[in-house]
Amino acid sequence: MSLRLPVTAADHALGSADAPVTLLEYGDYQCPFCGRAHPIVEALRARFGDRLRFVFRNFPLTEIHPQALHAAQAAESVAARHGEDAFWRMHHAIFAHQKALLDRHLGEYAASAGADPGAVLGDVAAGAHVARVEADFAGGVRSGVNGTPTFFLNGERFDGDWRDLEGFAAAVARAAGEASGHVHPAQAAHRE
Repeated sequence: MSLRLPVTAADHALGSADAPVTLLEYGDYQCPFCGRAHPIVEALRARFGDRLRFVFRNFPLTEIHPQALHAAQAAESVAARHGEDAFWRMHHAIFAHQKALLDRHLGEYAASAGADPGAVLGDVAAGAHVARVEADFAGGVRSGVNGTPTFFLNGERFDGDWRDLEGFAAAVARAAGEASGHVHPAQAAHRE
C-alpha cells in the first residue's frame, strides 16, 4: 500500500527533506504499541543520522484511547504557538509519560516544552487544532491505515515487524539503497 498524501512542509519532520529515506509514522499518543515504537524510531534516527527523515502524523483511535485526541491537539497547539522544536519536545514528553495524559498533565508537558500551558489547554478546550488532527487521520485512512503504529518507508507501507530493530533497520537501509543497516561507508571512514 502506498502513502496517498505525500509529505509536505506542513508535516512534522525531523531531518532533512533531502534525506534518502523518509520514515513516516501514523501514531496515537495513548497507544501502548506507539509507546513501544517510540524508542525504536529514536534508535533508527540515531543509527541513520542525516540519511533518515522522520515524519509523525496523528491517528488517534479515540474509541479505545479517549485521551489520544486531546494529546494530539495539545501537541499541535504547541507546534502552532512555538514551532517545530517545541512540537518535538512535546511529542517526546507525551511518549515519556504516556500513562498520564489528562489535560492537567498535558499542560505540564506543554510547560516543559516551553509553551504557555493555559494557552495550550485553552486551544484544546476550544478544539482549535481538531481540523489538523482530523486531516492527518483522513490521510491515514486513505492510505490504508487501520491501526497504530503504521509506518511508511519512502511512501510505501512497511509491513515488517517494527519491534525487530535489526529487521526494521535493514528495511530502512534498503530504502536508502544501502547494503545493510549497520554502518554507512562515511561512518566507517570516521571510525578508522
